[in-house]
Amino acid sequence: MPGPDLNLLYPLEALLSEGSVAGAARRLRLSPSAMSRALARLREATGDPLLVRSGRTLVATPRALELRERMELLVAEAQAVLRPVEKLDLARLERVFTLRTGEGFVDTFGAALIARLTAQAPGVRLRFVGKSERGQALLRHNDVDLETGVVSATDGPEMRTVALFHDRFVGVVRHGHPLATGEITAERYAEGGHVLVSRRGQERGLVDDALAALGLHRRIVAMVGGFSAALALVRASDLITAVPERHTTVPRAGLHTFPLPVSLAPLTVSMLWHPRLDADAGHRWLRDCVRAVCGSGENQP
Repeated sequence: MPGPDLNLLYPLEALLSEGSVAGAARRLRLSPSAMSRALARLREATGDPLLVRSGRTLVATPRALELRERMELLVAEAQAVLRPVEKLDLARLERVFTLRTGEGFVDTFGAALIARLTAQAPGVRLRFVGKSERGQALLRHNDVDLETGVVSATDGPEMRTVALFHDRFVGVVRHGHPLATGEITAERYAEGGHVLVSRRGQERGLVDDALAALGLHRRIVAMVGGFSAALALVRASDLITAVPERHTTVPRAGLHTFPLPVSLAPLTVSMLWHPRLDADAGHRWLRDCVRAVCGSGENQP
């Protein structure tokens, strides 16, 4: 049996992106009649109308909506296959890279990363943005070039990931706090008032689960959305918090850290990017720099 006509991929991607025959025709520099014929062939090939009239406009069918994101990636990969290998000239590279990072990344790694990038490519700038509810949509839609964080089951399976470093949670109190001296047992730890860090507003965390396994319960006095806020509260009170150890490598006056008296699984912080950027020479260089800074200790004070 003859294979499908792959020449239809470009008209299909243009039609799904533009949502109109006229818009797709302008994008591919075809006549509206030629694009209408392409739409007819696509309908025959897919067995679906794809775009149907609603008043004076065309609306996508469920099948078209399903294909839209897949087509964007498919066409981008096809273009990358046929594009000559890019020779990167760092001295002349002028580009803004957007990094979506968790709280504390800029504090811990930002200065070292900027120094490394600008030393090699003075025309490169970084734009750091925080985490948001849109999640992987920012990577898919090219709003973010690279993301760092703990990979979860909700992350898109198509995303590329590389581990940067491992981390663990540690306890933090102010200097002079009772937990700053003596043996810290699970019982002593659970007796105090605690600050819970929960970006999504959850009232229970991993520490609570670990304490519950020992038959213990801690008293949560406050919940905050970030580690910096938790450390600020702890510094000025008798409260206790738990943060990733990397957040304590930057000097923080007035704070004492200690190993948690409960067993928690270590964290693996990774970088994530969309596969469309796999072969991009500038992006490969950025990934190498992030991996070098996060893994080499360049960030240490």
